[in-house]
Amino acid sequence: MKIRTEIESDIKTIESLTYAAFENHPHHEVGAKPTEHLIINRLRQDNALSLSLVAEENQQILGHVAFSPVQIGEETSGWYGLAPLSVAPNQQGKGIGSLLVREGVAQLKSQGAKGIVLLGEPEYYGRFGFKQRTNLTLPGVPAEYVLALLLEENEAAPEGDITFHAAFSG
Repeated sequence: MKIRTEIESDIKTIESLTYAAFENHPHHEVGAKPTEHLIINRLRQDNALSLSLVAEENQQILGHVAFSPVQIGEETSGWYGLAPLSVAPNQQGKGIGSLLVREGVAQLKSQGAKGIVLLGEPEYYGRFGFKQRTNLTLPGVPAEYVLALLLEENEAAPEGDITFHAAFSG
């Protein structure tokens, strides 16, 4: 399995993979169509896709993860959102998502990022060190699903509401 940065020829495959990964997702309303692929496209259009990695095996893309800048309270630099993370439905549960998250975290840390936030399952993301921080909020979202990972030693998480890029609002 090779984890690499997306290239232009990957874009349509990433779009299809992300749509399939989120189709009939348990957190979507019944019958709702996925929009996560559109988020990635809008981030890319706005030059806000800070890191876009694919998992590839035998020239086939099996997974994708996107990272984009976020604002937390008044803090506007050094923090990123992890979303979405997509793995082909027939490849889920094989560790592909874990490889993508670990590589993305490592790359952002090496680039001097302060931290990463996400909206996700604590049981899954906890294995990477993500945890709930009471000083970080995402309006309208239960606190236990708002998770953060500090990347700098002795760095405290900023306080306030997390604001993801406008691409997440549609």
